[in-house]
Amino acid sequence: MLVVEDGWLAGVRCLASPNCDRRPPGTAVDLLVVHGISLPPGCFGTNRVIELFQNRLDARAHPYFAELEGLRVSAHVLIRRDGELVQFVPFHRRAWHAGVSCFEGRERCNDYSIGVELEGADDVPYAPAQYQRLAELAGTLMRVYARISARRIVGHSDIAPGRKTDPGPAFDWARLYALLDEQGGA
Repeated sequence: MLVVEDGWLAGVRCLASPNCDRRPPGTAVDLLVVHGISLPPGCFGTNRVIELFQNRLDARAHPYFAELEGLRVSAHVLIRRDGELVQFVPFHRRAWHAGVSCFEGRERCNDYSIGVELEGADDVPYAPAQYQRLAELAGTLMRVYARISARRIVGHSDIAPGRKTDPGPAFDWARLYALLDEQGGA
């Protein structure tokens, strides 16, 4: 079982990202945003995402990285293909993951959401270990942040339609909801 202490997950690898700031005063966390990322696209098992979130990605290391040069982004948590969790931003702070976004008419989703990146690609099935860890993490976050419910777990594509496609059609929402249901979180 995952435990949140002072905004950090206990017992997981924590690599602080500078790409975060304070949430607006009085803002309650009530949304969980699921993303998919791999750098370069479709390449798994590297540390490139970690480097990106820590502003250490070498833009010369791959042609795709040139368009990311100077980009300052982060997520609260990355779930690698093997289910490993890596946390970058404490949950009470605002990670820079959603960009221009809107949920149920409310803009600036970074202000009130937690961002979880899955190592993956829109058209590549996600690994079983990732679904397990995501469900475990979501269950923990729903206990800590009572306003997050299963219906308030959305994809990046849901809050930035036309601009973002992740986690993509390969993400099995029914599988996630079934796992949440098993643990009493749906």
